[in-house]
Amino acid sequence: MAETIRVEDDRTGIELETIKRAFLDNLFYLQGKTPDTATPNDCYMALASTVRDRLLNRWLNAQKTYREKNVKTVGYLSAEFLMGPHLGNNLINLQLWDTVEKAMKELGLPLKVVLAQEEEPGLGNGGLGRLAACFMDSLATLDIPAVGYGIRYEFGIFDQMIENGWQVEITDKWLRKGNPWEIARIDEAVAVKFGGHVESNFGEDGRYQAKWVPGDVIMGVPYDTPVLGYATNTASTLRLWKSEAFESFDFHSFNQGDYYGAVTDKVSSENISKVLYPNDEQAIGKELRLKQQYFFVSCSLQDAIRTHISRGNKINTFHEKFALQLNDTHPAIAVAELMRLLLDEWKLEWEEAWSITVQTLGYTNHTLLPEALEKWSVGLFQRLLPRLLDIIYEINHRFLDEVREHFPGDEARISRMSLVDEHGERYVRMAHLASVGSHSINGVAALHSELLAKSVLQDFYELWPKKFSNKTNGVTPRRWVVLNNPLLTKLICEKIGSGWISNLSALRQLEKYAEDPEFRKEWRECRHEVKKLLADEIKRRCNVKVDPKSMFDVQVKRIHEYKRQHLNALHIITLYNRLRKNPKLKIVPRTFIFGGKAAPGYYMAKLIIKLINSVGDIVNNHPATRDILKVVFIPDFNVTNSQLIYPAADLSEQISTAGKEASGTGNMKFTMNGALTIGTLDGANIEIREEVGEENFFLFGLRTDEVQYLKTGSYIPSDYLRVDEELRECIDLIASGHFSPEYKDLFKPLVDSLVHHDPFMLFGDYRYYIECQERVNEAFQDQDHWSKMSILNVARSGKFSSDRTINEYCTDIWRVSPVKVKVPPYHPGTDYKFKL
Repeated sequence: MAETIRVEDDRTGIELETIKRAFLDNLFYLQGKTPDTATPNDCYMALASTVRDRLLNRWLNAQKTYREKNVKTVGYLSAEFLMGPHLGNNLINLQLWDTVEKAMKELGLPLKVVLAQEEEPGLGNGGLGRLAACFMDSLATLDIPAVGYGIRYEFGIFDQMIENGWQVEITDKWLRKGNPWEIARIDEAVAVKFGGHVESNFGEDGRYQAKWVPGDVIMGVPYDTPVLGYATNTASTLRLWKSEAFESFDFHSFNQGDYYGAVTDKVSSENISKVLYPNDEQAIGKELRLKQQYFFVSCSLQDAIRTHISRGNKINTFHEKFALQLNDTHPAIAVAELMRLLLDEWKLEWEEAWSITVQTLGYTNHTLLPEALEKWSVGLFQRLLPRLLDIIYEINHRFLDEVREHFPGDEARISRMSLVDEHGERYVRMAHLASVGSHSINGVAALHSELLAKSVLQDFYELWPKKFSNKTNGVTPRRWVVLNNPLLTKLICEKIGSGWISNLSALRQLEKYAEDPEFRKEWRECRHEVKKLLADEIKRRCNVKVDPKSMFDVQVKRIHEYKRQHLNALHIITLYNRLRKNPKLKIVPRTFIFGGKAAPGYYMAKLIIKLINSVGDIVNNHPATRDILKVVFIPDFNVTNSQLIYPAADLSEQISTAGKEASGTGNMKFTMNGALTIGTLDGANIEIREEVGEENFFLFGLRTDEVQYLKTGSYIPSDYLRVDEELRECIDLIASGHFSPEYKDLFKPLVDSLVHHDPFMLFGDYRYYIECQERVNEAFQDQDHWSKMSILNVARSGKFSSDRTINEYCTDIWRVSPVKVKVPPYHPGTDYKFKL
């Protein structure tokens, strides 16, 4: 009997030899290179193309399934998508890591070297963009039809260098070598209007009609990236918009000798998607930022409506087939833009258009900081978006009538709730617009949602309590454990199997092993190996030798005063002072690891970075501390550079002022990887503590109600200085120039802010923090018990999977169901017909 020969397509096959053959073909035909002339980047591009082929098979079949079944789709609108490198994550989700690693090894290419060539798309500042990326992963893993809508920034968040202790920003040219994961859909470009004026009249039927006559029209070109779920055929679409001019070259101007004018439209139009979040301290920065927000929202809504109609639907059922989620206030202009499209383009009556808009949109709030709730001057709105301002005025008029019906005579409430702030220069309040125009409003952690209803959006909660809910954030375990921590993944899978990767609550099975001395020993050995990897990286990048046996005390996140990296620095200075006084003091050797970027225009945050590095310079070299304490600031913290940090942490610093952090997701990543948390009752810390057990969490600090009480006027920072000698010694040491001998007053702005204002209550929490750190020091001395606590943190982290979060959105807000995608078997036939 003849042996059956399996024929695999080079673009979809997953056997070892097929992968090798496809890789070599792509190297030859796409990169134009042979193995003896290929650069590492050529090899990366060839492998990325090989992997992308396997994604496309699933992605295109998913799109076909959605069209044919006319499914309800989630549209996730976010100004940021911090996806991280694609190659490694796609290998995990395709379950091809081992095969590809072996294929590369047989070809003489270490997979690690190839992976290192990928430029990270820096299309986000931090938590907001990373959350959006986790959500895209979970949507696909759960088989939910979804599109992520955002901006294809040419230059992402800056690359960070540290020079003489200061942050230096370097342009992020992530596209310089090309992006093998995206496909430009030029034929699906849409037009976006700006400026001009509005002409109005009444039609023959007596209806009011408005026509926006724009001063400028810009083209939005979509670039699509498939986002594959784990162990499924579902691949969602990340659609990012690039701005372009309709005519990029003016021959008339060129022929008249105006060479710059010949390309002015191109330059001006492309500025919109040029850079992530321009510095908006200047008026031109504010204008560009508003343009960015409207540009991507208008493109996305036009695209969603086009998709809806192309599936044979009527415009008045749009809300039945699309659920659009606003990721914070950046896309809030969607309320007015969807109304414009329904009124002006589709000629619906106001009441029907409003009903569709509200039922379609949901709003996620991510902040309690008033300065982060965006508002735009009416003058700027009038100049850039005159038709939308008219619509916002009408929405506001009708909304305030509703408020008056519910709260007659309460003019103070009317003023507070108005979409337009009438105090001084008039502003459009975007959080208010999002709240009025959405059927749901959610916070991102239990405390955050509670405070949202009690403070920032209290008036709206009192009007529409049923609109409000909580959806605690989560992170994807595929990237943050499986990809980042293969050693821990292997250890866990050996004990409980791999089901936890797509059902994180299954990690509870680890609890019983926390009582097993042999498993605790394996756990410590595994963690030590991971810490050695980070120690090597720190030596390479920071030129500081650290001991993997020391406690790795880690705080990596955006640098901001409310996140209180400088409170951490005060603890280091306290230990430094104690050891100078008593070199025989029993302190567990500790490596303090920092990372994070400060906004380019945020001087105080930059000064905190400088302080950390200056303290490190002294502590790392002083005879009393250099063998016990080490301080390092790892530059350019991003998804790539976090890969070694989260798995290696012993202690996770989540020390923001209570009531300031909406949720935090870094805290979840640390917990999943076995770090213990020291933190305040803020954001998701509260829920982490509830899940892992208060005995496995180091709690300190003022509670939110205590912070709010002290903020009423009884908080005097100097009082804490007066009664706490160690705190006074720390501040005096900084103020004296001890850490800045080249310029003694260098840290004066920081010291003055703390002594006279201390808006985030470092002094109020200092003593609680120091005493809690003493408990940490004592606990770490018992390594066996610490290992048990570490195991329990991982075992009880299941709640913090983004899969759980997305399931809650699907059930409570979006009302969408999974749609399974079938990929037909490969057959080398040619029986295809085109529909042109």
